Amino acid sequence: SLYNLVDAFADPLVGVAYGRQLPAPEATPIAAHARLFNYPVKSYVRSAADISAYGIKTAFLSNSLAAYRRSALLAVGGFPSSVILSEDTMVATKMLLSGWKITYCAEATCYHSHNYTLIKEFQRYFDIGVFHAREAWYLQALGGAEGEGKRFVLSELRYLRRHAPALMPAALLRSAFKLIGYRLGRLEHYLPRYVKRAFSMNRGFWN
Repeated sequence: SLYNLVDAFADPLVGVAYGRQLPAPEATPIAAHARLFNYPVKSYVRSAADISAYGIKTAFLSNSLAAYRRSALLAVGGFPSSVILSEDTMVATKMLLSGWKITYCAEATCYHSHNYTLIKEFQRYFDIGVFHAREAWYLQALGGAEGEGKRFVLSELRYLRRHAPALMPAALLRSAFKLIGYRLGRLEHYLPRYVKRAFSMNRGFWN
């Protein structure tokens, strides 16, 4: 997996490469779908020219299995210390806008998934909303996130209908928690700090 991941840098314009995350053996059907949705079986390369077609998904990647070209990472300022999460996609977006490419290497694999509770889903999406609110340039460059969210929900329901239909109501409830968390995160400027700490997964950010 590491060999395949690093092999992507044979292309001198690739600034970052990331691998495929597989559901862990204990993953619930909901957690399994999230990995199958975001990490397909076929590799691809993205550049800034793909933003019009893929929007926010163009800069998608995960630090859980990723490698960076050091010169490209330093050229965009390295990893930011001022964001609540998504430092990986923030760096990827800056790379895209600077002319670098992102490679998804499906031949590099790892087991990585989360069986989040409803509260943890809410908290994670609150933090994503905070990130999007504070880094307005990010969505301006890539487009909004809620269209991709709708596509995910529809895919999840189709997957559960085939594999675990009894979980479909729970999945809809989970989606509602995500959306509420995200919308509140986008409005974090109006919330007192103690509320933001309670709503956040990364509570140390508010110290």
